[in-house]
Amino acid sequence: MIKESHRQPEQASFREVVAAGDYFIHTVKKGQTVRLLDLQGNQAADTLFYSAADPAERYSAMDTIREQGNVYLTAGSVLMSNRINPLLEIVADTCGRHDTLGGACATESNTVRYDLEKRCMHACRDSWMLAVNQHPEFDLGKRDITHNINFFMNVPVTADGGLTFEDGISAPGKYVELTACMDVVMLISNCPQLNNPCNGYNPTPIEVLIWNH
Repeated sequence: MIKESHRQPEQASFREVVAAGDYFIHTVKKGQTVRLLDLQGNQAADTLFYSAADPAERYSAMDTIREQGNVYLTAGSVLMSNRINPLLEIVADTCGRHDTLGGACATESNTVRYDLEKRCMHACRDSWMLAVNQHPEFDLGKRDITHNINFFMNVPVTADGGLTFEDGISAPGKYVELTACMDVVMLISNCPQLNNPCNGYNPTPIEVLIWNH
């Protein structure tokens, strides 16, 4: 569902551009609204969410899909934790839908899906592991890398129940906004994938903006 935001970028309390292939980790306080902005279009942002009070409570794709009865996320979707608590609500979305099933690229999956020579290529899991190792203050580790959301990524479900990676449905300036229902840690890998069309074979930057109200 397309829903525009009334929030103005110049009124944001926080803004940061995340380079292609880089990571972003930040605490979003309860009541704050965060916008992920696809600056150049067709860029996947692989994102994990955790309770800031207890990282063992985290985004659950299974519980979110079950509670909303839809495998795609858009305005009105509530992201549920593995303890069936609301983490964030999508309050604006100009892209239309976001993937919950495609997972994140890793060196192992690059090898299986594409070629043994692709194993050395940078992947989202590498970015997440770098983030948690460089930021021990968030108390996250390898065991915490679980289900993720692929914002702006187009992964249709086929008639026989399979998944395909297709050209993105985003475009320059498209965004999604989420309001935090509790203090959450947001961990993003701005996907470096070059082997499928999720980034148009050309990873580009995104921007993160946060408003206090």
